Amino acid sequence: MIADGGSPAQVIALHCSGSGAGQWRQLGQMLGAGWDLIAPEHYGNDRTGPWTGMHAFTLADEAARTLAIIDAADRKLHLVGHSYGGGVALHAALVRPDRIASVTLYEPSAFHLLKQIERGAKPLAEIMAITRQARDGLITGDYRGAAAAFVDYWSGKGTWSAMRPEVQIALTRWAPKAPLDFAALIEERADAGAYARLRFSVLIIRGEHAPAPTRLISETLPTLLPNARLAIVAGAGHMGPMTHTAQVNALVVQHLAGIEMRSRHSQPHAALGIEDHHQFLAAGAAL
Repeated sequence: MIADGGSPAQVIALHCSGSGAGQWRQLGQMLGAGWDLIAPEHYGNDRTGPWTGMHAFTLADEAARTLAIIDAADRKLHLVGHSYGGGVALHAALVRPDRIASVTLYEPSAFHLLKQIERGAKPLAEIMAITRQARDGLITGDYRGAAAAFVDYWSGKGTWSAMRPEVQIALTRWAPKAPLDFAALIEERADAGAYARLRFSVLIIRGEHAPAPTRLISETLPTLLPNARLAIVAGAGHMGPMTHTAQVNALVVQHLAGIEMRSRHSQPHAALGIEDHHQFLAAGAAL
């Protein structure tokens, strides 16, 4: 969808822990050439490299690349995030609220909220348990065991053993980053009340079978945000963007296209080309 002046609308898509930019390949294909999808990779990925270790790791450190992209853009950008990427997206949105056009999040792991909201104690204890497993694996050198526990928690028991050996090797190599991600998410300093400042449109998506921590977060965020709604993907779990890719991407594209369409209608001299109409209709039909 081309913006006034001929530049494409920009989307920053942030992947989950242990994944990479390739997670969003099909989303980029569904959006098409009229959109500029940017998928920065987090620390711990081969192309980005490990965290520097110069100080205690925070979401601000991870969000720095995203904020640089936002600051360099000549218009507001859309943020899309899954799990850890959703936590990074929320941090970036709170830092640059006036530079964001919309946010779409699939089960954002904003674990700091579990310390602030009712019914958060038990889900937080669940997250702390898997955090300890990841940390203990790092301390003892059992990176493979830590990666296996991480994968089976988020994707279901037996997922790790069913993975291809090369995928297991890649995740074992990534495993030292897992404790940093958990700590950054849990120790994020944003107050729950701060989300009331985010007045742009937000779509929260969760799987029907979401685990307790991200289920509660996904159901709470729409009560904290002034312009948010929740969508549920039938049959999906926490890894819905991988297991139910078409359904999740259709929701994302519909949300993005709707925001851009409303933005154009709100501009007195904006003209919609036939390609814009076709893309918007196709997004709705994809559901």
